[in-house]
Amino acid sequence: MGAGPVGLFLACELGLAGCSVLVLEREPEPRSPWKANPLGMRGLSAASVEAFYRRGMLHPLLTASGVGDDPGANPDADEPPPPRSAGHFAGMVLDPAKVDVAALPFRLAGPALEGVLTSLEAVETVLSERASKLGVEVRRGVTVSAIAQNDASVVAHAGEHEYAARWLVGCDGGRSAVRGLAGFEFVGTEPQFTGYTMHATIADPEKLRPGFNPTPTGMYLQTPLKGHVGMMDFDGGAYDRSQPPTREHLQAVLRRVSGTDVTLSDVHLASSFTDRAMQTTTYRQGRVLLAGDAAHIHSPLGGQGLNLGIGDAMNLGWKLAATVHGYAPDGLLDTYTRERHPFGAWVLDWSRAQVAAMRPDPHAQAIQGVIRDLIGTRDGTTYVFDKVSGSSIRYDLGSEQPLVGRNAPDLRLEDGTRLGDLMQDGRGVALDLSIDRCLHGSAMGWESRIRYVAGPARNDLGFGAVLVRPDGIVAWAGDRDPDREAFERAAAHWFGSPAL
Repeated sequence: MGAGPVGLFLACELGLAGCSVLVLEREPEPRSPWKANPLGMRGLSAASVEAFYRRGMLHPLLTASGVGDDPGANPDADEPPPPRSAGHFAGMVLDPAKVDVAALPFRLAGPALEGVLTSLEAVETVLSERASKLGVEVRRGVTVSAIAQNDASVVAHAGEHEYAARWLVGCDGGRSAVRGLAGFEFVGTEPQFTGYTMHATIADPEKLRPGFNPTPTGMYLQTPLKGHVGMMDFDGGAYDRSQPPTREHLQAVLRRVSGTDVTLSDVHLASSFTDRAMQTTTYRQGRVLLAGDAAHIHSPLGGQGLNLGIGDAMNLGWKLAATVHGYAPDGLLDTYTRERHPFGAWVLDWSRAQVAAMRPDPHAQAIQGVIRDLIGTRDGTTYVFDKVSGSSIRYDLGSEQPLVGRNAPDLRLEDGTRLGDLMQDGRGVALDLSIDRCLHGSAMGWESRIRYVAGPARNDLGFGAVLVRPDGIVAWAGDRDPDREAFERAAAHWFGSPAL
């Protein structure tokens, strides 16, 4: 349920795997001024951009977003370049020149090294077109009022209609109906501030400074998009958000937070939000699962929400498809919560830390000074960039091998083929870099689930073979003389028994 970016990405993953997918969406129309720039502006992390790249959607995404051909500078280079932007922490912008690229784990040059500034409209357009090509059906104007499930199926009730399926996934946002109807426990912390974002005509924009601006009474942000302003009022989340904020209220808050007498001539669009940080205790209840904001909400600081949701969809899609088709090994679907819940909890804490550092009081201002000193160093900048780019994600898959559990580097074979190119059909990949192709016989039992590719790599990072899951996570890695039995155990653990 839910035809936003997370629901559509998940639907594409399931459709790619040959599943029958129906998406129910409560909004009657796909287009909305809230999804277009400036209020729909979002940043995709390098990890999210890589997800689009691995499914052959990078070029359509960049085209729809109005940016260049590739976010990675010179993807044919042997060494990865420094990033062109590095993000921020609590409004303190990082200097990309201070990122120590050599210290980032297993980073290789490739087409998807950089984040992309885009919009919800652009992302949904790309995903909707792909979903349509994969046979995914989207029904709009459907409001679900009840959910019933048993051991074999789940039924969503909407008015006089019933929609039966084997599985239901709630991707219906922070106010998820599925979450409440299915009885998920939602726990966390209450808000410190009310935030506002607006597109307005400002009579005297020169009174506002560009970028992030912490003040003694809060913080405001003026983006390069004309009339696009955000602000945070540390009122404990007291503002009544049941109605859109008025021009008078927005002007009063902006004047108080900015310390100026700036005037809003007109407000075209505006919305409010808080830093309430909540997460479900599990992402699965029987045959109902959650992904994206339905499973976790937090402050939009740092733009982590959309990226966290796309990561959920990428992790869940292939596992749910394997379960539907009947070849998933025991417990595979439960690894979705086990892997994604801790990362979601980390994002909530990352958001809380930023809020704590932004409070307009002497204690927070002292913390800001310490953080500014730290991120002014090469190590500090690299640490924060590693976190916000998604490069540091590593799931505990029970292996001490340092590559296992990480996002696979974009290894490039001598013929120019990249790992990302090999993943577009949604299968796992067994990349055999050994001289005698020793895994060829072992991999044949999983041909429908794992693509076997052999050949020397331009930069093999010292490995003789890697097994990559469909979500791009390294499930196993071997040395120059790979252990065939270890490979077969890993393949069976993640992809089920080999076909006879």
